[in-house]
Amino acid sequence: MKQPIRNIAILAHVDAGKTTLSERILFAAGEIHRPGRVEDGLATMDYMPEEKERGITIESGVAHFEWKNTWFNFIDTPGHVDFGAEVDMALTAVEGAVLVVSAASGVETQTVASFRKLRESRVRTILFVNKLDNPDYSLDETLINIEETLGVRPVLMSVPQFKNGKMHAVLDVLSQSRLVHSESGAEVLDDGWESDAGSAEERALLKKYYAEAVEFASNFDDEILSLALENKPVPPKMLLRGLKALAASDEYVICYAGSALEGFGVRSLVTALSFFLPEVPTFGENELGQVVRLRHFRGIGEISLFRSHVDLLRRDWPAGFEFSRLKANMLLPVDEIRAGDIYAMVSPFETELGQVIYLDERGESAAGTSLRAEGEAIYEAAGDAAENAAGTAAPSISENYLPLLQTRVECVRTEDYAHVERSLSVLARMDPSFRVQKDDGGFWYLHTVGEVQLDVLLARLKREFGCEVRAGSPEVRWQERLCCAVGPAENTFQIGPHKMSISISASPLEGDAHDIRLSAEFMESAPREILAGVRSALLESTEVGVLGKGPLVGVRFEVHRFEWTEGALPPMIKKCCADAVAKLVKPADVQLYEPVMELSLECPVNFAGLVTGDIQAREGKVKEIEGDGKTHFLKADVPLRKIFGYATGVRSISKGTALYSMKLLGYRPASV
Repeated sequence: MKQPIRNIAILAHVDAGKTTLSERILFAAGEIHRPGRVEDGLATMDYMPEEKERGITIESGVAHFEWKNTWFNFIDTPGHVDFGAEVDMALTAVEGAVLVVSAASGVETQTVASFRKLRESRVRTILFVNKLDNPDYSLDETLINIEETLGVRPVLMSVPQFKNGKMHAVLDVLSQSRLVHSESGAEVLDDGWESDAGSAEERALLKKYYAEAVEFASNFDDEILSLALENKPVPPKMLLRGLKALAASDEYVICYAGSALEGFGVRSLVTALSFFLPEVPTFGENELGQVVRLRHFRGIGEISLFRSHVDLLRRDWPAGFEFSRLKANMLLPVDEIRAGDIYAMVSPFETELGQVIYLDERGESAAGTSLRAEGEAIYEAAGDAAENAAGTAAPSISENYLPLLQTRVECVRTEDYAHVERSLSVLARMDPSFRVQKDDGGFWYLHTVGEVQLDVLLARLKREFGCEVRAGSPEVRWQERLCCAVGPAENTFQIGPHKMSISISASPLEGDAHDIRLSAEFMESAPREILAGVRSALLESTEVGVLGKGPLVGVRFEVHRFEWTEGALPPMIKKCCADAVAKLVKPADVQLYEPVMELSLECPVNFAGLVTGDIQAREGKVKEIEGDGKTHFLKADVPLRKIFGYATGVRSISKGTALYSMKLLGYRPASV
């Protein structure tokens, strides 16, 4: 019998202890001999220098371990909002996830966002309430907060125990046992529990939570319900069956509790991952697998994180392919790949995120998309397949992220131009929320979600690719919108014997639509490359905008006439259309819209006045204020242009005690 495979992700709000828990899981499974501390920059999963320096996860780390005869691929995802695309990509390759909730802060904004992503992706979720080593933090209050905020009933399966104000054990509900630390720091069953003076009280507590679990599971298992109604005992194996059905529902969630830092509650959690996660799905016929992540190793080149869809021995691998295990920044070669497992892949062609690689009848693979022909290999990106089937392109992860900042970057040495351009292209392919805009003046604009993402990209550009660049200060990426319909405008462009001319007009779309639409029915009979060239040229023109502050959005272009000579090249089409748009839309025709952020913040009550006053000084509008006597909570709408450098400012005001997160609320007409 083949060893079962489970792929899991771990998600949380920043500073909830997610990476620390990841380290403890690897330690509990025997994968590492000592759990690294994030505070010391020694976390195994955070291998990048930028991660060690900042103490946050930036790039989804991947680890592997065995537990209860199950093979796990374990993905530690970023908690910082700037790297949300990393989380989205990770969720395409997993069957289950651990969502960490800090007992110190409760359910926070990124916790809610992560839980929503998990539900939308139909990823089985197990909660872990962390930081309960501090007896001042309440497990009961956190469970109530989870139920009220996330809208699910947590079913508690482990209960921390304290002695003299310190956590010293964890009670496991399903096995009705107590776990303590061995001399090595690992969690082990407490064989001397029977003689412990407090065992009677703890057993009563376990009995209470076991009865609760039976009550909840009886909603999903008729046999459990029948025994419960007759007041008969429900054996653990039967309860486990009912809890598996419960775990698949939307009304309940399996929950464990403890301390990742102190290593309590982790063993029970890992065992739960063996019990409650679904099997890997059945994959399509003739699929080699799917690309779920792209990485770059200096000296090696590009590596794809790849989820295999087939079982293949090395001798049967397609020509030019190599597969390895990825451990931090090391590649360990393997001799076979298994369906559902995750590997580092080197391929003979450039891959794309989300791409499915298909095998032909001979077990070979080829790059590029081609029409099916007798005996030929077929290769398609998942997005291309969806477009062919439905007639429209499938939405990509990049469409869920709007870059809010733009930064001008240029080469330090002109001879490095081609190398920098290639390197930026690779980074843009690796991160679907990062985009590069080339300027004809010999420089680039980097479009990023936030400042942290920008800093990390510039550091990686130098460290991984050896690129020396000069970067300007980041600026807010505004949006431009048409105030009224304009045009038509005429433009003619000619080089040698090749000539083309266009007549075009534009009008604003209704509401807050931000897409670009093209109406050119008469061009349906034109060659595909001509129509594609016009569409691409218009999209590039709107990306630059008219005022240079951001893209022109929410526009419908109508091409009234387009004439060309045979043999016209794409650069000529681009130039003709770009000049036409420049003639068509003038600065007076557009209105600037600025991004507004929703800021969620918490701090000790003694800093409430200073923090609130600082937000109001930044043109922030406070819309919610709450507190529990110890902690001050608020939500405010703040213009992005006023929130630059906020991390340093709020740290100074609150003496490092404030926690905050931001998300894009929308765009409003600019007042500056």
